[in-house]
Amino acid sequence: MGGSNSVLNFGAGPAKLPREVLLEVQGELLNYQNMGMSIMEMSHRSPEYSKINADAQKAVRELMNVPDNYRVLFIQGGGTGAFAAVAMNLLNRTGSADYLVTGTWSRKAAKEARKYGNVKLVFPEPELGTIPDQSTWTFDPEASYVYYCANETVDGVEFGFIPETHDVPLIADMSSSIMTKEIDVKKFGVIIAGAQKNIGPAGVTVIIVRDDLLGNPMTICPSILDFTHISKENSVHNTPATFSVYVMNKVFDWIKRNGGVKEMEKQANEKSKLLYDTIDNSDGFYYCPISEECRSRMNVPFRVGFNKGNVALEAEFLDHALKYNMHQLKGHRSVGGMRASLYNAVTLEDVQALVKYMKEFQKEKAAL
Repeated sequence: MGGSNSVLNFGAGPAKLPREVLLEVQGELLNYQNMGMSIMEMSHRSPEYSKINADAQKAVRELMNVPDNYRVLFIQGGGTGAFAAVAMNLLNRTGSADYLVTGTWSRKAAKEARKYGNVKLVFPEPELGTIPDQSTWTFDPEASYVYYCANETVDGVEFGFIPETHDVPLIADMSSSIMTKEIDVKKFGVIIAGAQKNIGPAGVTVIIVRDDLLGNPMTICPSILDFTHISKENSVHNTPATFSVYVMNKVFDWIKRNGGVKEMEKQANEKSKLLYDTIDNSDGFYYCPISEECRSRMNVPFRVGFNKGNVALEAEFLDHALKYNMHQLKGHRSVGGMRASLYNAVTLEDVQALVKYMKEFQKEKAAL
């Protein structure tokens, strides 16, 4: 399995990039379009970068079918910066917002928003690995917006549906699920997504914002996080993360060549089903703590060893995995165990190799 030149990267982010994209970048690294210099050395106001910026925005529109009354922006600061940006751009509407807290990242987003206004929880924080039934949710009809994290990277929880917010703008953090399934963008007021999981390297965050939500940021909102200002400046108010946008645009082209978002969704379903089936059919040797109805297709947390996990056996599992060139399988420090991230660039063959290793490891340990 694996092989000396075949690294299997299951990291949660920064995550695996398509190899053919990396090869393209490598080929252009020193001499972009015969300019005699790297794209990293060129002005962000050069014709070359201006085209990359425009092409990347156009690609987002095409791949996600973004309507004309939405702006596509590129900012810096990652998802964490976007937590503050959402609050400072939208809380001025009524002064309060509703948050669905289902894990680590939505909890952090709510904490950040509390610095700028009143935050109400739609439901009390649930047990790990669950999403409360919608019949128990309580919305504030006067909220500026409703915020949720479509896929919790740390906790392995994913919404299989789009929450109904009754005309209150819906804001979604899609950092770890963007372009992994087809969605109706019209149901959202704002979508935020750090690129470093499914669509590119770290350094750039994609913002998709509806026109009617522009124009009323807090006075304290810095210009680099002001959606209205960034839109007017076409995402080049300051020096953007030019190299990150350049690579991201190549990933967009790769997604197009490989069947678009529809095909990414098909593959995501196949990969995650294969891994979950292996866990569920292990007679308890492997254990996934997430309720079946909200299991993430992107981030699969699991424990190794009977009785829902054996720390010593898990350390051995990780050590043996490295011998097969399987990297970044250790779970987040806050939850422990294992976590396999199955983003767009992770192939079905990668997951098949992981599953083969898991079955061999179980067979070996069960014989002891």
